Amino acid sequence: MDSPVKDVTPAATAAAGPGGVPVRDEGRGGRFGPVALVVTSGLSVQFGAAVAVLLMPRAGALGVVTLRLVLAAVVLLAVCRPRVRGYGRADWGTIVAFGTAMAGMNVLIYQSSSRIPLGAAVTLEVLGPLILSVVASRRWANLLWAGLALAGVVLLGGGGFDRLDPLGAAFALGAGGMWAAYIVFGARTGRRFPQADGLALAMAFGAVLSLPLGVAEAGGRLLVPSTLALGLAVALMSSVLPYTLELLALRRMPAPTFAILMSLEPAVAALAGFLVLSQALAAPDALAIALVIAASIGAVRTRPKGPVSAGSGG
Repeated sequence: MDSPVKDVTPAATAAAGPGGVPVRDEGRGGRFGPVALVVTSGLSVQFGAAVAVLLMPRAGALGVVTLRLVLAAVVLLAVCRPRVRGYGRADWGTIVAFGTAMAGMNVLIYQSSSRIPLGAAVTLEVLGPLILSVVASRRWANLLWAGLALAGVVLLGGGGFDRLDPLGAAFALGAGGMWAAYIVFGARTGRRFPQADGLALAMAFGAVLSLPLGVAEAGGRLLVPSTLALGLAVALMSSVLPYTLELLALRRMPAPTFAILMSLEPAVAALAGFLVLSQALAAPDALAIALVIAASIGAVRTRPKGPVSAGSGG
């Protein structure tokens, strides 16, 4: 059930970003369409994750998650100033589920990336969206593109998953499950709440969930000015910008197509790990990245035309 407070039809919401900043719809001739939103989001979130790895020695994995979510929530609440009255139980249930998925996804992937290389962690994590794409899609073409993307991410992992820390790999797989939930409830949030209001509220809920964990691990180290500054950079790069862009993209493309596009992230993560963390790239990585890009292009070119149906978000 859509919110009775504001008009949240696709026509009313598709072109609005935080604070009402317009973003033109690709379907109406806009140059910054949903695919560009997803690619920009991936670049931002993975380079932000690389910076977060550098911050972990100061605040620990859980401390970095807390800084990221709390500071991102503060920024989004200040920019969006979301209304909280007039929503129903189903609306708030969506916010709780979306916020829980965000917090769980962040906690698990940061725990993973503190134990195994960033590229391998995101390679395992992206299995969640790919499985979602296969389960949610009723189109044979999407199954083909998901399989091609899967081949790419496995190749990108170099076949060395058996040499990874088992707990780190388990955390990454758990993060993949949370990522799939994030896509489902992100689509629902985009339909129920205007602009980025739902994202701001869900981020605040996720921040509250993560706060006790971060305080328990890092304590007063979270308040060191240099740590706060780096934490704000991670919050902006890994949460505020990418989650806003992804919410806009989910309003304009089916969730299965969006999920396949998420397979671009291991390639971006490997690049970020190479440039920021000096983590080596193997020779087959170029082929793996090419497969993932080909799958993403194919999924976008064959996606259904017209408005996103209510069922596309799960």
